[in-house]
Amino acid sequence: MTQFIRSALFVPGSRPERFAKALAVGADAVIVDFEDAVEDDLKAAARTNLAMFLTEHPEARVWVRINAAGHAEHAADLALCREQPGVVGVLLPKAERAAQVYGAASCGKPVWLLIESALGVLALPELAACAGVQRLSYGALDFALDLGLSTGTAAAEAMLDQLRYALVVHSRGNDLQPPLESVYPAFNDDAGLAAATRRARDMGLVGALCIHPKQVAVVHAALAPSAEELAWARRVIDAGADGAAAFSVDGQMVDAPVLNRARRLLAAAGE
Repeated sequence: MTQFIRSALFVPGSRPERFAKALAVGADAVIVDFEDAVEDDLKAAARTNLAMFLTEHPEARVWVRINAAGHAEHAADLALCREQPGVVGVLLPKAERAAQVYGAASCGKPVWLLIESALGVLALPELAACAGVQRLSYGALDFALDLGLSTGTAAAEAMLDQLRYALVVHSRGNDLQPPLESVYPAFNDDAGLAAATRRARDMGLVGALCIHPKQVAVVHAALAPSAEELAWARRVIDAGADGAAAFSVDGQMVDAPVLNRARRLLAAAGE
């Protein structure tokens, strides 16, 4: 069954006072970050913070971005995820080898992979096929750094499109849940975030990673079908109510794929 994820909000593991606030924002998933958002000398404290929070809030459910395989804190991060029922899954950053994925999956929780390097892209056929993987995403900034891209340029975006394409294709080919777009770092640029989210949606990504609570509502609104799309979908469903295999709506032919798209639009709107 597909888990409906439009937004996945990061919160630093070193800021426990933000955990409850992040869970109250309305994101479809909250990711407690033990990796990039936490300084090395605070990583052990981040685990303690989350363990205490989950003890005090047994109803809470979070994902955890663990430190990458090979990092000194990786094994301890996995141990906490294994022990805590409130941790429902892990994000494995800088995924590049199947052995790393199987190690992350050994905690017994679903794994989301973050592709952040050329090696990760080259290994995608193997990574996406690993048991335990539920979803793919990517780290745009790390990927750009690894390949020497000029972030923010049309040329860099063209390269990122190749990665998005690969994520969508390998997700579908391995029956994974659809991928998520990378974070949009300019958290005060609502218009830019909305445009980037809609573009990613049109490429087959179903949601986005978020780094600020205010981004959640923007992402949700950007992903929602427009009034025109919903009106079209209703016309298609109404026209196909008699069970015809092919028919015409607005002067265009409708068959099974078009009918299914109309159903998806209405489902996305809760209809």
